[in-house]
Amino acid sequence: MILEEIKTSLTMWFSYALIPCLFVDGVAVLPAPQNLSMQSTNMKHVLTWSPVIVPEEIIHYSVEYQGEYESLYTSHIWIPSSWCSPTQRPECDITEDITATVSYSLRVRATLGSLTSAWSTLKHRFNQNSTILTPPGMEITMDGFHLLIKLEDLGPHFEFFVFYWRREPGAKEHVKVLRPGVLPVYLETVEPGAAYCVKARTFVKAIGRHSAFSQTECVKVQGEALPLALALLAFVGFVLILVVALLSVWKMGRLLQHSCCPVVMLPDTLKITNSPQKLISCRKEEVEACVTSGLSSEELLKAWI
Repeated sequence: MILEEIKTSLTMWFSYALIPCLFVDGVAVLPAPQNLSMQSTNMKHVLTWSPVIVPEEIIHYSVEYQGEYESLYTSHIWIPSSWCSPTQRPECDITEDITATVSYSLRVRATLGSLTSAWSTLKHRFNQNSTILTPPGMEITMDGFHLLIKLEDLGPHFEFFVFYWRREPGAKEHVKVLRPGVLPVYLETVEPGAAYCVKARTFVKAIGRHSAFSQTECVKVQGEALPLALALLAFVGFVLILVVALLSVWKMGRLLQHSCCPVVMLPDTLKITNSPQKLISCRKEEVEACVTSGLSSEELLKAWI
């Protein structure tokens, strides 16, 4: 019983304490949001404020912004945020509203039914150049003898400069410029038994700034390097296979040539060993001799007549 009386007394005291905040000169007034601040990390901009508290009531908030052009030439024009006007949360992600690298003014007010508070304005104008760029998160993996990297997706504004090298004295450092994605990205084919190191940093072209480097991560490739003799044997085997392949192609070409255009051998009786003129002369003498020896005198006389 005593506890219930104490609870009732505290409730009544708290309610009366709120009355001066809700009524001024007999007119209901809703307090304006306080402690506005901007949190901007990796080009994600969030405006926060202290919530307006009214027991058993839901407060809505409206956020508006004004760019540099509007503040100079049309100062009476404020643009409602496309993502949180209204919103019930005491914060507003205005990343999509900040589209240019200029200074912005921001303000917020509370609404409860027909009651509307005064506007509270961010003390300092905001420029996305002031965003904090953090080192990117990355994951280094191996797929066989392929070195892969998966980068944190920070949004469309970001490019990643990835530096990788073989961990040995005097090793050359390689650089690749990558875009974030869901799948790992191939960096290099590595050698068995060797260790490789990777580090990365982001670059935002819109503001012309780099982040700091991530922590260097190193991985060692499983397996041992091939002995020199084995490497030479593999090279000789490759050369032999290449020679056999070339000979097979040449032989196949010869077979196809003989199949399509075979060479016909002439009998010796049809071969011409002397010049055509000499052959004709010889044949003419043989024919005349044959005719002379085969005909009688009478036959010659008849032939003459």
